[in-house]
Amino acid sequence: MTPRRQGLILIGLIVLVSVAWEGHRQWADQRLAEHIASVAKPGDIRMLSAETCVFCTRARQWLTQHRIPFQECFIEHDAVCAADFRALRAPGTPVLIVRQQMLVGFQPERVAQALTSEGQSPSNAGSPRP
Repeated sequence: MTPRRQGLILIGLIVLVSVAWEGHRQWADQRLAEHIASVAKPGDIRMLSAETCVFCTRARQWLTQHRIPFQECFIEHDAVCAADFRALRAPGTPVLIVRQQMLVGFQPERVAQALTSEGQSPSNAGSPRP
């Protein structure tokens, strides 16, 4: 087998593995979203956001795309939201309050865990209203 042919086979394998990995990732993301949507009730998820926060925008888009009920407030425009954010002493936004558990940042896996493990707090959990 020529070196050129070996190189083409290697490139083909890399492309195949990449496509398969991306397909698996999208499938797993969809399954996680379906699970969260099935257990989340209105009022279970509250997101404290900032207008300029790219991560807040991504979280909002993900939750909206998957039709997961959530409430959102902006710390720049809502005095109660800003007071809650300060009281939580969060290092940044977004802050999600999921069934009274504080999650800093947006990771769907942690949201699912907070929705399904009532009484067990994630490592950075805190009281949403000190």
